[in-house]
Amino acid sequence: MTNPLSLISLKNPWHLLATGFGSGLSPVVPGTMGTLAAIPLYLLLVQLPLSGYLLVVLVACLVGVKICQVTSDDMGVHDHGSIVWDEFAGFWITMAVVPLFQLSATDWKWLLTGFILFRFFDMVKPWPIGWLDKRVHGGLGIMIDDIVAGVMAGVALYLIGKFAGWL
Repeated sequence: MTNPLSLISLKNPWHLLATGFGSGLSPVVPGTMGTLAAIPLYLLLVQLPLSGYLLVVLVACLVGVKICQVTSDDMGVHDHGSIVWDEFAGFWITMAVVPLFQLSATDWKWLLTGFILFRFFDMVKPWPIGWLDKRVHGGLGIMIDDIVAGVMAGVALYLIGKFAGWL
């Protein structure tokens, strides 16, 4: 049986994006490594006006369906752990709280809390995330659970910020 990772080429732009510029190829916790790799791009994106940030995130989600589908098909495995573009998009959704409320993009408490919350929702997969993960297939299936995890983590981030007095 062929190792699915041997079918990945970082020269292929679909694979490069799907693996989070190679971060998903980490032998340990590739999803977490992918989320960490999304932070520098988030720090660039958050400099955009809110409408620009949201547009880039929307495009990342829509194009992400194709990115993940092509790479998954090439690997012959649905939602291989090395595919982390969904973590990029989900984390950026979580962190939309920052530009939405015009918070400091470099305030570590928002970044750390958002990271932890997104990873929590992505790994634990409470309803409806787990339900979607099991029932929706293809590129959309790879993306949708992380999109919903991002929304849930974003709501949690807002509530934590509000009740902690950070807002």
